[in-house]
Amino acid sequence: MTNPSPPLMPVLSATGLMKSFGGILAVNDASIEVTQGSITGLIGPNGAGKTTVFNLLSNFIQPDRGRVLFDGEPIERLPPYQIAQRGMTRTFQVARVLSRLSVMDNMLLAAQQQTGEKFWSPWFLPGRIAKEENAARDRAVEILESVGLAAKANDYAGALSGGQRKLLEIARALMTRPKLVLLDEPAAGVNPTLIHQICEYITYWNRQGLTFLVIEHNMDVIMSLCDRVWVLAEGTNLAEGTPAQVQSDPKVLEAYLGS
Repeated sequence: MTNPSPPLMPVLSATGLMKSFGGILAVNDASIEVTQGSITGLIGPNGAGKTTVFNLLSNFIQPDRGRVLFDGEPIERLPPYQIAQRGMTRTFQVARVLSRLSVMDNMLLAAQQQTGEKFWSPWFLPGRIAKEENAARDRAVEILESVGLAAKANDYAGALSGGQRKLLEIARALMTRPKLVLLDEPAAGVNPTLIHQICEYITYWNRQGLTFLVIEHNMDVIMSLCDRVWVLAEGTNLAEGTPAQVQSDPKVLEAYLGS
């Protein structure tokens, strides 16, 4: 008799998240768990608190209360750059790129722990710096090829379309060698053809071992990509389950349709 496989451990676990702004409770005792190797969805009606939860998870804003564990370690008091160095990075609802730099330079700026960042290193370790820079450039080319942007490597990032900027932001996140990427509405404002491509790229990188947590209003994207889905309404947990379970949950239907 074959022993059952042990349950996969969560790479990210948040419990009891609370956040208020000017007396208005935006997130109210919310929890979420992301399993290693999964594509997990976070959905909810407009104003449900989804992006605020992302900001709390990545500590762009600090929670009033609650615990966030990444790889079993608390991170809710760490600055965002240290969270990124530990392996969790994020994108934004409106893609943030450095418009006056090339696509390649945007990628190279995201490389982590470079020897050349230290003040004295250019004088004493030029060989190591050159080797690391060449390796970072090779990795950037590989990632840009994987998201269909290799031909744009020398273009200004500001010349990219909205959808291409989203792809660049995802690609730049991958340059940090993350374990987990938080994607905030990767399909928003993107044409249907590019939405399909973005989903294919996310699936490809997931198969390479990368874990994703995705906010998305496009339910076709959520249902086609995600293993599990968490639903927020008015800043608190409403439902959790497989895409099919969530899609047919009466509480979820009422929250979205008001019926």
